[in-house]
Formats: sequence, structure tokens, C-alpha cells
Amino acid sequence: MIEKLNKTFCALPGVGSKTAQRFVYHLLERDREGGFELAKALVDAMEHVKHCSSCRTLSEKNICNICANDVRDSSQLCIVETPTDIHAIEQSGVYKGKYFVLSGYLSPIDGIGAAELGLDELEQKLRDLKVEEIILATNATVEGEVTAHYISNMAKQFDVQITRIAHGIPIGGELEYADINTIAHALSGRKNYD
Repeated sequence: MIEKLNKTFCALPGVGSKTAQRFVYHLLERDREGGFELAKALVDAMEHVKHCSSCRTLSEKNICNICANDVRDSSQLCIVETPTDIHAIEQSGVYKGKYFVLSGYLSPIDGIGAAELGLDELEQKLRDLKVEEIILATNATVEGEVTAHYISNMAKQFDVQITRIAHGIPIGGELEYADINTIAHALSGRKNYD
């Protein structure tokens, strides 16, 4: 039973066998009540959390709070890879539009194509709604760039402005520690200094 619990924790990203073992022994030796709470919370989440029928993020409701919010600007649609990307953008407090979650990126080698990312749903959304701007916020990886390019080509037929989030040197970062690709992105994405 302990080994099965170890393997279960190892299924989480970034959790290796040593970390899993520490989790298991901590719960069994020092925090059984916490273990029961964790088990109950996991069961509740697995039973009640689903995908928003509009943007595909994780939600306890059929329509998530962001999609249900009429104050949000529905003419802007930010395309992200994961629900955690929404959380990161929302923490900035700057973006007031709506989202579409891909739940991944194009990767033919892994069998992930346009259908698996819901790009047919995205295309239908562009047909049906008055979207004026698509903001591509996929990661700055090869797969993220390929995915952004694919979506950009698909969206061109809908007469929408297509923008890409900037990538570059983070605030507080130092050039000497940035890699070549980050510097190249920062230079190519430069804008006027006012």
C-alpha cells in the first residue's frame, strides 16, 4: 500500500521517488488528518472540476467566472497553453479580455494535432463571435512558436488583429545572464521608448 502511494505521488510533475517517499511518510507518521483532507479534496476535485464549455479552462461550473463576466472584453481573445497560464496573466491585473485554453501545443510526434487542442472550436468561436484581436500567449518554445504560427494562419481568414506577447529580458534581469535566444527575441520585439 505504501509503494502504491509512492507511485501515485510520482505521477505528479516534478515529484521523484525521494520526494514522493517524504510526502507519504510525512502524512502517515505526522499528519494523518491532513492525509484524509488531501484525499477528500482530490476526490471532490476529480468529481466536480471540468472544462469550461466556452474557454476550456478548469472550472467547477459549466461556464467559468471569467467567461461569465460581462464586464470582460469579449473582442479580445488570449490563446494560452494551460489553465495555469490564465492564472499567471490574471495576477498581472492588466488583461481584461477573454481566453481560450489549448491544453497543450502542436506536437505531431506525440500525436497532438489541431483536433486535440480544440482548434476547430477556436475556429468556430472566431466565426460566431465578434473577436477583434487574438493575443497569442503560447510559450517561447519551438512547439509554442509552431502552435502560434498555425493559429495565426488559421485566424487570418477572419479579419482579426493577431498579436503575440513579447518575450525577452525580465524586469530585474541582467543581459549577461540571458541566453542568446532571449536576447534575440528582446531585440526583435523592441518598441519605441517614450
